Amino acid sequence: MRDIHPFLVLSPRIFNEKTSLVIGLPMTTAAYNADNPFAVAVGKAGGRKAEQTSYVLCHQPKSFDWRLRKAKPHPLKSLPDNLFAQVCERLNQIIQIGVG
Repeated sequence: MRDIHPFLVLSPRIFNEKTSLVIGLPMTTAAYNADNPFAVAVGKAGGRKAEQTSYVLCHQPKSFDWRLRKAKPHPLKSLPDNLFAQVCERLNQIIQIGVG
């Protein structure tokens, strides 16, 4: 497994800083995710994979200690609001937060 693993952080910064944890969703450029109903295409990847589409995997929420792993912010910093909303909607189809 490569050393760089893109990850969309969903947890708020104050939580991340106090706990040393981040909660979020992994990202990939694996082309077979084009047909995955729980993967959201968020644009072209950067770096050596610049021609490939990047997907957020909404069905694989994870947490990890970002200090221990020496994680760094992604060069893109954040997703546009409309894509972030799509990711949250897709995740909510699975975990149904706020559904009474």
